[in-house]
Formats: sequence, structure tokens, C-alpha cells
Amino acid sequence: MSVIDDLLAHNREYVTRHGHREMPTVPQSHLAVLTCMDSRLDLFGALGLDLGEVHLIRNAGGIATDDAIRSLLLSQRLLETRAVMVIHHTRCGLESFDEDELQNELEVEFGERPPFRLGAYRDIRADVRETVAALTASRFVDSTEIRGFVFDVDDGSLTEVL
Repeated sequence: MSVIDDLLAHNREYVTRHGHREMPTVPQSHLAVLTCMDSRLDLFGALGLDLGEVHLIRNAGGIATDDAIRSLLLSQRLLETRAVMVIHHTRCGLESFDEDELQNELEVEFGERPPFRLGAYRDIRADVRETVAALTASRFVDSTEIRGFVFDVDDGSLTEVL
């Protein structure tokens, strides 16, 4: 049995516990969270959230990619979110490599460099500030309230980056 088959079995059990409940498409808290895809981030548990309360936009590093900005634009424009939380985290995989070095390796392997930044960084707080600045500077994102945070994957605490 594969891991996907195991997950499908868990889903069948989930459906019996979950029951049918219709939730509105608009997130109740009018909040969008841009965060990392890391599997150690349980933001629903850490922030006391339930289904239907926020939009979670995830990518490697929680960075302000074109697709993240597209998602925020749609979240704000069509689904009434107003505030944005940027949440990066400790011990992220993006801290473990050098951007130029990996880009060079990829160019050798694939014959060209990827057309996008991979997002490597050394200073998590600086990276949060850079992501917040990129969102604030985007004409496609309502910058009324955009705040940045670091989530500690070891103890679950959240620290604001000013």
C-alpha cells in the first residue's frame, strides 16, 4: 500500500467524522497568510484557526513570487481579505544552500538556469522584511495591513518582525 493509499483511507475516516457542513467561500477573518510549504507549520493549531477563517498561500519559503501575488490579488479582490500575514520559520530549507551555487548546478544539469529566484537566504528576519516590502510595493496587493512574523518550528512561538 502506498502513502497515497494510506491518505485515502484516512480521508474516508475523516469524512465520517467531518460530516456535511457548508462554509462560505469568503474567509471569516478576512485574512490571507503567505507562508512556507514546510510540513512542520501547523498554523491552524498555532493560531487557533478553524476551517473557513483564513486563506493560506504556501510556497517554498513563503516568498512574494508572481504566483503568491496573483493569489493575494484574487483573495483581496474577489474574496474580501484585507490583512496579510507573512510567516517565515526557523530552520527553513532555504537557509541550507547558496543561490548562485545551486543555480549553476541546475544550469549544468538542465542546460539553462531556472527563470525564477529560488529564494535562498541567510538572515530570516531580513527575508521576512524583504517579502513584506515586496508585497507592499506591489500595485496588485492592498498594503493597508501587511505584517511579518517568524514561526519557531521547535516551540511553536510566533515573533513579529518590525
